[in-house]
Amino acid sequence: MAKSATPRAAPAKRAANKSAPAPADHNRERPDTPKDYEASKEELLEFYRQMVLIRRFEEKAGQLYGLGLIGGFCHLYIGQEAVAVGIQSALEPGKDSVITGYRDHGHMLAYGIDPKVIMAELTGRAAGISRGKGGSMHMFSVEHKFYGGHGIVGAQVGLGTGLGFAHKYNDDGGVCVAYFGDGASNQGQVYESFNMAELWKLPIIFVIENNQYAMGTSVNRSSAEDQLYRRGESFRIPGLQVNGMDVLAVRGATEEALAWVKAGKGPILLEMKTYRYRGHSMSDPAKYRSREEVQEMRDKSDPIEGAKAYLLKAGVGEDQIKKIDQDIRKIVGEAADFAESSPEPEAGELYTDVLVEQY
Repeated sequence: MAKSATPRAAPAKRAANKSAPAPADHNRERPDTPKDYEASKEELLEFYRQMVLIRRFEEKAGQLYGLGLIGGFCHLYIGQEAVAVGIQSALEPGKDSVITGYRDHGHMLAYGIDPKVIMAELTGRAAGISRGKGGSMHMFSVEHKFYGGHGIVGAQVGLGTGLGFAHKYNDDGGVCVAYFGDGASNQGQVYESFNMAELWKLPIIFVIENNQYAMGTSVNRSSAEDQLYRRGESFRIPGLQVNGMDVLAVRGATEEALAWVKAGKGPILLEMKTYRYRGHSMSDPAKYRSREEVQEMRDKSDPIEGAKAYLLKAGVGEDQIKKIDQDIRKIVGEAADFAESSPEPEAGELYTDVLVEQY
């Protein structure tokens, strides 16, 4: 028998609770509607340079994977460049901390980490940032306060909440940015983390990189609430939905989020509406969407072309833009050559870094 659409009446014995006071309204203040960041010409050039670096680096990584020089899984960031660049350009390296999932190369590049040691890590070389033992999905840099690179879907959200707690406990003025995807947004540990972060008013920005398809299922089919910026509302965490294909919109929203968190108001949630051009990983042919859909996104919403339009409007010439492109291709080529020519780790490296200290 089908269930009735009419909810049952509450038991009579609960009527006495009708006069009970309403819960305290702790946090009904809302952040301001963010405005696009007003970047200087120099900042626009740097945003463009970083996004082109990520795009060309990821294209080269795809080539090396096809040649068998990168093993295991490899998740490319192509199409989502404006998110990492827009957010991390507002952070203070060495003070603010970043943690993300396994689509992590772009975030490391946006944090200023050397492309050579990232590419060496992808190819499993001793010169890699994790000595060749992390590979594509598990890169790490304590020096830069970049805490991975995590292969378990949603695991980084709980760890990021811990990083936010550490910032508050140490009173160091730092903020944690914890990235996760639309697929991970349905994980239970995400909501446990939301609850603790709001209870303790932790300095953390939760960023949902909504690239529309998770591992291969549309967010509209997999999420009962597909407006993901609302996911924190039951925990009194405000959310903002942002055009994640526009670097100035991302940076503007990040400025607003940082102001909220640094004022001691607790966590905030940013839903970045973005799009990945490639499959979920290199092994995904992405047959769940049409080529026409992907091409339309490239033609109308590409973050790099958008930044280029901003540059032209600011008076930057085509020759200067082409020079940036040429320089980036050289940097990426040198990173690939460095990775291919670097030795693999010694067998003894298997036994190092297992414990923080010797016991």
